[in-house]
Amino acid sequence: MRLALLSALFWFALDQISKWWVLYQMDLLILREIEVLPPFLTFRMGWNTGINFGLLSGSADATRWLLVALAFVISAWLLAWSRRMEKRISMLAAGAIVGGAIANAFDRVVYGAVADFLNATCCGFNNPYAFNPADIGIFLGAFGLLIFADDRKITP
Repeated sequence: MRLALLSALFWFALDQISKWWVLYQMDLLILREIEVLPPFLTFRMGWNTGINFGLLSGSADATRWLLVALAFVISAWLLAWSRRMEKRISMLAAGAIVGGAIANAFDRVVYGAVADFLNATCCGFNNPYAFNPADIGIFLGAFGLLIFADDRKITP
């Protein structure tokens, strides 16, 4: 479980430090958009009150707190499960999901929405969506668990 906690701490710190740097040191809150590696990578400010791709977006305060609670429930379950995991990569993957989920929940508590700023475009596709390092951790963690988890030990 220690490895899962270290992974969670890494993803939480990566997300929060990068947001602090980009939003406040690079002034993305004011500039709204910074071309980093055009046309592939742009920092584009976005506030997500919903889940992925803005699903369940709205101004309802209840949705905000429901998503915060859900992040903590899923994180607690994943950490309990990680105690039974045998593969180190599974523990790292579980921690990546936990760190990303808690980082996004932290944003919801502090800002009222998740701060998204990464916009990646490739191959003639104009991507209108922004995401953040926490989302990357959640995605990589879910992919890692899907590929490497010992399915006989899913219950915590």
